[in-house]
Amino acid sequence: MRDDPPLIEYCNVTVYRGQRIALEGVNLSIGRGENVAILGPNGSGKSTLVKTITRECYPRLSPDSSLRILGRDTWNIFELRSLLGIVSSDLVLSCLGPYTAREIVLSGFFSSIGLWPHHQVQPRMEAKADRAMELLEVAHLAERAMTELSTGEARRVVIARALVHEPMALVLDEPTASLDLHATYELRRILRRVAGAGTGIIMVTHHLDDIIPEIGRVILLKAGRVFADGPKEQILTVERLEALFGTRFELVRRDGYYHLW
Repeated sequence: MRDDPPLIEYCNVTVYRGQRIALEGVNLSIGRGENVAILGPNGSGKSTLVKTITRECYPRLSPDSSLRILGRDTWNIFELRSLLGIVSSDLVLSCLGPYTAREIVLSGFFSSIGLWPHHQVQPRMEAKADRAMELLEVAHLAERAMTELSTGEARRVVIARALVHEPMALVLDEPTASLDLHATYELRRILRRVAGAGTGIIMVTHHLDDIIPEIGRVILLKAGRVFADGPKEQILTVERLEALFGTRFELVRRDGYYHLW
């Protein structure tokens, strides 16, 4: 029996942002249902990696280079959005308009920001939106305007928006950026529920504390290249992290989380 293709597969991928190389010769594969963290300092290429998945950035054309999602080189972007739930700070900001939280979650079915007169919301969509909001613990905010929500609440609403299609994976770009300590703790707790419910997590971050216990694999990026890749326990060592960030640390592990001091 033929094995299913990986969810995401990079083969010798190089990406330019203007005249600068943002990713260089990247090779990696992420399987379906795999929980993965992509960790690296600012400028390491993490956000560019996400933008190649969302087709906002394209690799340099080369005979020995490829970027496949579920074994395919080309995708209709709207079809792809139903398979991968992408959440970034830019998307959260785009959703802070004159819409209710429920309208934002429902708009995930139409790849829009908010609902428009030509959108036909069906009962099954409403049911899925309600389930996603309950999972993210924002059901009580359904009729609140997005502009009235805290940063943490708005981010959870946008994650619920990404989950309405029941995607194969949730791709999170710097999920705790701009959150205070309480909102950060709450988001990490809820992401554990999402992972426990069976949705794969691909988390892009430069905060070691963001790596929830359910994530079993860590990919380290440095200067646009894969610096290390493997099981979390083998990759998250003091020696590797000091080489990655160029700073001396003390590494502490507690309750399944890793912390740097």
